Amino acid sequence: MALITISGYPCSGKSRRAAQIKEHLETRLAGPDYIGPSLAVIVLSDDTLNIDRAAYNDSRSEKPARGTLFTAVQRHLSSGTIVIVDSLNYIKGFRYQIYCAARESKVRICTVYVLAPPEQCREWNKTREDGRAYAPETLDNLIQRYEEPSSMVRWDSPLFTVSWTDADVPASDIWRAATAGIVKPPNTGTQVVAKAPSDALRTLESTSTSLVSALVSEQANSGSLGGTLTLSLTPTLKPRIALPPRNITLSELQRLKRQFVVLHKRAITLGTTEKGAVDWSEESVAGKFVVYLEENLRP
Repeated sequence: MALITISGYPCSGKSRRAAQIKEHLETRLAGPDYIGPSLAVIVLSDDTLNIDRAAYNDSRSEKPARGTLFTAVQRHLSSGTIVIVDSLNYIKGFRYQIYCAARESKVRICTVYVLAPPEQCREWNKTREDGRAYAPETLDNLIQRYEEPSSMVRWDSPLFTVSWTDADVPASDIWRAATAGIVKPPNTGTQVVAKAPSDALRTLESTSTSLVSALVSEQANSGSLGGTLTLSLTPTLKPRIALPPRNITLSELQRLKRQFVVLHKRAITLGTTEKGAVDWSEESVAGKFVVYLEENLRP
């Protein structure tokens, strides 16, 4: 249904805002005026995923930590869930990455920027007693590297800014964005490439070989040069092919068969950019090969 990305300096009050957003959303979902689908509100954070603050001490440990968060976001995005990502999300490239995942899942998107001055964040970090404080040098490094969200870029918008002095979040605006905002469709960069089935290569090779054998046999049995022939590959698969008015040699058919197989192997091994369903059944392969032969057999 929706992805709500919370971003801000470390120790700026993001978890408090995430809790407020979750409470407001759940209250509205349970209210008598709500008539939409049943939705669950989930908060994903470093704490819920057991990511230690020390993971941000260096880039080698921070990268797998972000990977853990991103995997959890992907796993929970669905039409029946509002996902609140309560983490630093301080790198715009990472925010773009989860934005692409949201578009791929066809859910609504919004960003909440929790604003607090660095001095206040340092003070809150120093007074934490829950064992979740950042090392002072790590805190300063994260603040220095922070890339502020912008409403001018698509992956951060709509953007809601909440100051450290605000008593509450703009609940009504966030509710509208999460339940009535525009669902941005997947584009070419965010669509999952359709993959061929595991036996597609075998089907491609065996079907094209069977068609060559059937064509040579039928041409010999009919004794005619060219015209339309019906090739019996299986009791239910009998494609028809129009041949030029001459004798088609086995070597010529084998050459074209090799070209056809090579042409389609790339689509099988790397995926296909064709729109719609990917069909690698015997009937589909035979039909494609017939069309290929008709287009490439010289008159």
